[in-house]
Amino acid sequence: MTVSMAKADLSRIDVVVPNLSARYSGVTSTIIALVPEHMKRIAIAAVGRNLPERLPNVSLGAVLRGGFRPPRGRRARIWHARRNIEMLTGLLLARVLRQPWKLVFTRAGQRSTTAYTRFLARRMDAVVATSPEAAAVMRMPATVVMHGVDTDRFHPAADRAAAFAATGLPGRYGIGIFGRVRPQKGTDLFVEAMLRLLPEAPDWTAVVIGLVQPEDRAFTDKLVRKVEEAGLATRIRFLGEQPVDTIPGWQRALSILVAPPRHEGFGLLPIEAMASGTPVVASRAGAHEACMIDGETGVLVPAGDGAALTAAIGRMMALAPAEREAIGAAGRRHVEAGFSIAREAERLEAIYKRLLES
Repeated sequence: MTVSMAKADLSRIDVVVPNLSARYSGVTSTIIALVPEHMKRIAIAAVGRNLPERLPNVSLGAVLRGGFRPPRGRRARIWHARRNIEMLTGLLLARVLRQPWKLVFTRAGQRSTTAYTRFLARRMDAVVATSPEAAAVMRMPATVVMHGVDTDRFHPAADRAAAFAATGLPGRYGIGIFGRVRPQKGTDLFVEAMLRLLPEAPDWTAVVIGLVQPEDRAFTDKLVRKVEEAGLATRIRFLGEQPVDTIPGWQRALSILVAPPRHEGFGLLPIEAMASGTPVVASRAGAHEACMIDGETGVLVPAGDGAALTAAIGRMMALAPAEREAIGAAGRRHVEAGFSIAREAERLEAIYKRLLES
């Protein structure tokens, strides 16, 4: 997705957020959520692609040309990286070109970091981790700032039944999975669960929403064939990648969100669903355990355990709509109390302020 964004004047910008990957990812989603919240209090702009036009943008060329002079009244500005390529770019700006930057890196993944990532991260001025587990794998001091979501953008539907009916899909209730269609995300576990459960649940329709990369095409085609052979092609729908701005609407329309990754960096989807008042069935991967209250805001199952996932989804589907709405309401309260985007942004801004004033 390529869009033209509102151009910002670098001379007035205190914080630059790069998004230097050509592929839309969870990092991109984080930037899209955080920048508008930061804009309420600080001068911030993005650099890169796959970002909506509502975000202020400066080009990398403008940074290369104009980064030698910090904003008026400042001795430096912030470069907040979330990928290796962005850390490397920040180091080139600050250490090679000698531009006045303070470098921040956020780590979300909980699997072991590479020596290269640690090499780059040790040269940052501040390291942030999105969970205690992510901080532990960095093997260096890191400030834990948990992700949050925009609770205005992700909010419960006034009428969930009407929201689902507006999708044009069959049935009365929707259940879905979001994210790239691939083994890591547990898409196959979700589809297998639906193949077992939907024949006995005629009011339900399942959706698979997410990009299929060329390397995952064979995996996806195999799942589609299984669905067709089971005669469920009209009730298990592969909708592909959807526009970013439609995702909150999908979260509100569904009656259950399933997040079954085998492993995950952080995992924003359960928080987005809870903010939308949607019950969640999720694997114990990423930060899901830290974000959810098992048995209250949803259900957690062992990662990669298809039988446990199917059983948990079946129990959630069997509840009365009012019972599911009560779980969703508990999730909404939980997110408002501890996982709002405002809270995440304010904690990051405290780090920016410390670095800029040091």
